[in-house]
Amino acid sequence: MKILVVDDKQSLSELVAQFLGQSYQVDTMDNGLAAMHFLQDGNIPDLIITDLEMPEMDGFELIRQVKGSGMFSDIPIIVLSCRDSSADRVECLRLGADDYMVKPFNPEELLIRVDKLLIRS
Repeated sequence: MKILVVDDKQSLSELVAQFLGQSYQVDTMDNGLAAMHFLQDGNIPDLIITDLEMPEMDGFELIRQVKGSGMFSDIPIIVLSCRDSSADRVECLRLGADDYMVKPFNPEELLIRVDKLLIRS
């Protein structure tokens, strides 16, 4: 099973990749635009974990594009953001995100949420 982590902070991407890499194959991209190119090149992950605040294409637009495309719309998305506002959570869920976690996060909790989403999908 493959997971795509999209975050412009490399230290966080590496932490998530290292933790989830024990159970999954993990690729990392540093913004939504790079992630969309990665998907369009035929790399289809089983799950996407994305930040919201990134250059070039933010997480909101990434969710919008992934969920709006016929090919990628069934890929589950977990938002991992330092923005702890109810409005952001609602917007992400409305756009099609499956889950929302706030940084700093517990890696074990993230793994459990990933496992549950991947079992469901």
